[in-house]
Formats: sequence, structure tokens, C-alpha cells
Amino acid sequence: MRRRTRTPAAPLPQRDGIDPVRVRLPEDPDGVWATVGGHLLDRYAGAIGAGRVAAMLREGRFVGVDGVAVDGGEPYAAGRYLWFHREFPDEERVPFEVEVVYRDERIVVVDKPHFLATMPRGRHVTETALARLRRDLGLPELQPAHRLDRLTAGLVLFVVRPEDRGAYQTLFRDRAVRKAYEAVAPYDPGLALPATVRSRIEKERGVLAAREVPGEPNAESRVELLVSQGGLARYRLVPVTGRTHQLRVHMNALGLPILNDPLYPVVREDGPEDFGRPLQLLARSLVFTDPFSGEPRRFLSRRPLNGLG
Repeated sequence: MRRRTRTPAAPLPQRDGIDPVRVRLPEDPDGVWATVGGHLLDRYAGAIGAGRVAAMLREGRFVGVDGVAVDGGEPYAAGRYLWFHREFPDEERVPFEVEVVYRDERIVVVDKPHFLATMPRGRHVTETALARLRRDLGLPELQPAHRLDRLTAGLVLFVVRPEDRGAYQTLFRDRAVRKAYEAVAPYDPGLALPATVRSRIEKERGVLAAREVPGEPNAESRVELLVSQGGLARYRLVPVTGRTHQLRVHMNALGLPILNDPLYPVVREDGPEDFGRPLQLLARSLVFTDPFSGEPRRFLSRRPLNGLG
């Protein structure tokens, strides 16, 4: 049996809590690339422009396993590893803090604010919970065990050591973590609750909103009424499955769109963040049995929801 070659450690440190990008030069049976620079230009010119790639080579931004800058004229060698730091987009700081709920040698549980992405994606890179926590806690290997939508606040479990991450991710994959959310939405006295909502939800890449389609259900949520006040109410939402935007889609399907939702029922035009109108959806609790100690774990978010939290 062929043994896998171990990936070498990155020779570059993190920058602002973000790992360097690793590149492995692919096989080139047709001899398309005579030099390393030729491949990098083909690979990245479409994203950042040929001039920027050339400038990064001149500035020594690409390095090899020894941390020494790569000369673009070096002969191409398939399988070679390179690293570089991407250029971060300009990001407006999310004016809310990540609160640490619990920390030990294996895990960090935090109460994430609205508007802050869990981990780097798209135009949100340094303004993410992961980058902030790595910097603030001095934990460069920290990784999330699961993901919480950027617009949703509440509890997120992070793992301190890479070798422990799989065990905690398996809990989420096997639905061994009991998660409960709370939301503020319109109150409908004629709606019989509690109720279980089942439907088929699909989310297309590049399309902001998910949608319900005919077919075998792949999403299930339980909706309970907690308290009503005037025309609004606070609900407890328990997802059985984990489809993208599932709770938001199911609440909208009940005629109870979550307060300040920019996608359901109507997709609003993209624009500056309105930090004064957060989506009123909160990951309130996480309950599970620790895979290492066997201890029961129960964590609660302390964040309020629009005066009804």
C-alpha cells in the first residue's frame, strides 16, 4: 500500500490570526509550465491580476518549505509546496465582542455576536470569530467544531488542539449535540404550537436565499412558543437537521419571518451593515457528552433578543 507523504509545516507564521495559503504544484505531464512563476501567473492572474502576482514574486511573498523566497524563474517542479499570505480585504470592524463562556485545555465555547462570521470566508477574513480568538487568546491552532451563520448570534464550540477536533466534529455530524435556538418573530394567535416543520430545502451556490422545493424532506425543525408581547413573540427552535438557513426558512414558511431577516421573505439589496438591526436569531444552548472525559456539558448564551430575551 502506498504511504501518504506528510504535508510539511508552514514556514510562515499566522498574520492577524489567519494561516498562510499553502500551494502544492500539480503534475504537469505536457510541460505547460517551465517555471514556478509561469504556473503562479496562470493560477492566480484571473483572481488578482497578472501584475499583482508578478509584484508578489518580486517582493518575495511566495516561500518554499525552508521559508526562503521563491524566484519566479526557478524551474517548475511538480509536488513542490509553496506558501504565501493573501492580501486581506478592507473590513469594517464588527462593533461587538466575542465572549468566552468556557475554556479548558481542549475546548473554548464562545458567545458569538451578530454580524461576525465564525471563520474566514469570502470578504470576511480578519473580522471573524476564529481570527479574533486566535489573536486574543494566543491559540494559533484553534479551529471551530461547527459553524454558525454570520448573522446569527450565540454559542460556538472551538477546539484548541488539531488532534482533538475530529472527536468534537463527529458529535455534530452524528447529531449527538442537542442545540436549541431562540428567535423573535411575529405572533400569530391562530397558529397551533408547538409544531414540527419538515420540508426539502436547497441552497444554490451564488444565490443568497435557500428555498423549499418539492421532494423528500431533508430538513426538520421543532417550533415552540415561549412568550408573546404585543405583536411579537419569542420562540424556541430545535433543529433536528442542519440545512443552510433551515430555521429562517421554516419560520418564514409558517408565516413568522424572523425579525430583521434580510433574506426571508424578501431579499434586501446589499449595502452597509446596519448594526442596530441584528437578525433576531440566537443559538441559545449546546448540550453534549464530552468525547474525552465523558462528562455532561451544558452551555447557555447570555445574549438578549430585542427585549424579549
